[in-house]
Amino acid sequence: MKVCIVGASGKLGQYMVQHALDRGYEVVGVCREKSVPKLDRFRDRITIIPGATNDRCVIQRAVEGCDGVLTVLVPWGIQKYSSGTAQAVLDFAQSGARLIFSCGWHITKDGRDIYSWKLKVLVSVFGRIARLVRFAEIDDQVEACRRIFASGTRWTVVRGSDLEEGESQGLPVWSRHVGDPILESNITRRIDFALFMVEALTNDELVHEAPAIVSAQSPSALAHRN
Repeated sequence: MKVCIVGASGKLGQYMVQHALDRGYEVVGVCREKSVPKLDRFRDRITIIPGATNDRCVIQRAVEGCDGVLTVLVPWGIQKYSSGTAQAVLDFAQSGARLIFSCGWHITKDGRDIYSWKLKVLVSVFGRIARLVRFAEIDDQVEACRRIFASGTRWTVVRGSDLEEGESQGLPVWSRHVGDPILESNITRRIDFALFMVEALTNDELVHEAPAIVSAQSPSALAHRN
């Protein structure tokens, strides 16, 4: 399998690169030019295409011939970065490719998620401050996912809980809606978030799903395990 990882130089991206290589996949990584050195340990094992991930020419080149595309949706700046990245992937990925996107719990697919007041306040306050200082555009990540949900591609949007570093605890568990008891612990190892993304490439049950994930070893997951 040939896989493109858009946002390969970030923490999540680097974990995805390693998981993909462990499975014997051919990997193409996209990242900003200044971040290329972060991928030095993979340099002889992957193809690196430098450039902004919302650059349509960069994405068109990177996804050519790829069976799957793993995309980290980041809302950097006030430039429609997330929606630009998502739209480029949707437009240029080959027909039938598995498209896996990452975002946070604040994204909702059907409006049936139930959010705590703490999460609502955090998203509202951070979103306003981030936009005010021109650091990030949270609303654009919402727009990016709206476009993904409306597309006819074979997409999956993986919604991550709070993240922590540490050794793998295995493949996270998931639910369709934030607020479900199994997700209550709201914590996942970043390495396992990446694992879920890579595993989704070959899991057709996740096509057109927006799974919200939590660590399989978290108290809520253990308490509600079937």
